[in-house]
Amino acid sequence: MLRDSLVLLDYLRGMLLHNEELWLLLFPTMIMIELPLYLLVLTGIFRWSYNQEDAEMMQFPSISFVITCYSEGDTIGTTIDTLVEQVYPGYIEILAVVDGAIQNQNTYQAALNCELRHAGVRNRKVRVIPKWQRGGRVSTLNAGLSVTQGEIVINVDGDTSFDNDMVFTMMKQFTSKDVIASGGTLRVRNHDANILTKMQSLEYMLSMQASKTGMAQWGVLNNISGAFGAFRKNLLKQVGGWDTHTAEDLDLTIRLKQYKQRYPNNKLAFATHAIGHTDVPDTLKGLVMQRLRWDGDLLFLFLRKHNEGLSPSLLGWGDFLFILVYGVVQNVLLPLLVVIFIVYILIVHPFEAVLALILLLYLTYLFLSLIIFIAYIGLVSERGKEDLKFTKWLFIYPVYQFFMRLITAFATVNELVRRSHEESSMAPWWVLKRGKKF
Repeated sequence: MLRDSLVLLDYLRGMLLHNEELWLLLFPTMIMIELPLYLLVLTGIFRWSYNQEDAEMMQFPSISFVITCYSEGDTIGTTIDTLVEQVYPGYIEILAVVDGAIQNQNTYQAALNCELRHAGVRNRKVRVIPKWQRGGRVSTLNAGLSVTQGEIVINVDGDTSFDNDMVFTMMKQFTSKDVIASGGTLRVRNHDANILTKMQSLEYMLSMQASKTGMAQWGVLNNISGAFGAFRKNLLKQVGGWDTHTAEDLDLTIRLKQYKQRYPNNKLAFATHAIGHTDVPDTLKGLVMQRLRWDGDLLFLFLRKHNEGLSPSLLGWGDFLFILVYGVVQNVLLPLLVVIFIVYILIVHPFEAVLALILLLYLTYLFLSLIIFIAYIGLVSERGKEDLKFTKWLFIYPVYQFFMRLITAFATVNELVRRSHEESSMAPWWVLKRGKKF
């Protein structure tokens, strides 16, 4: 069998050598875009591991959680319980903001039950804030922000649970006065559901926890998650809180980067071991619909809403180049070029050459994913033995990555043609349609 495999590889290598055009089309993109990102993440992980030290906390700032609640039902109880049970000795205010409380009576009542159940707990205050008419995610966050009392505001989703040391770990980032905001780590709670959730679990490990750890070390954190992010309240209000339309987390991250350009000592951090757990789509339709929203919003944010704000003078050269290459080029333009490239080679080149190229791409991305996975298990993961079980699924992961690129390409076209960000489930249509056009 090994001999047959070697013969096949040698045959495919010969096919590629006789079709040099395929190499010329492929590898400039790999060398100029993909490989530098892997190197940046990998070196950032090494740097984080080398510099990691247990910061001593002398003060414990007060914290306000703003939970966006819409249709979670009894699940909201788990979220609130895990926040009340944090080992953090400081004061924690938990605001459950129920969007559309009239039509979401189950969620509203479940939150009220939690408020009653946790009444009198020392240093913990649970408050339920009903928004009787639905206004969407952004209005929910800003409604909570307007009544927060804590020095640090942490936004979380109503279907997310947390390790009980999450707050303590997150607050270590803010022992530095220069840190103005920090992202937290999300892990997939329903990873055992099926192969789709296993792939997403790997994606959260490698493309989120590991990658954001590396990016933050070089000062180019790409995004503070809308499902789990912490901010200094005075600065969050100063930049205007959350803004209308969709992708409110990336929009806020860009505005924070523009702010810190005027104050070079300020930093956006990432709390690698501040852990939240969330469920991901377990059906193909659910996953595709989620990514159509996520990926379509990238074009809207980068090329419509912030097209004039993406400049070195406002962002600094580091963030500007990173967003240009790994926001606009890699996540908006490259997926379209991949689709065009696939159609082209299928028409022009023989099937054997196309097969050889596909195999080469698969092996390349498998190797790169394996390298990041090894670094993740050895240096980043707080659950190394548990995460090691995902090793066998790495062989499918490059196929999943390719499929996600195709979805991104479709999402980009969808946004160009239909302005799909105005059809998001994150807010009612009348909110998105009446927002400022970009």
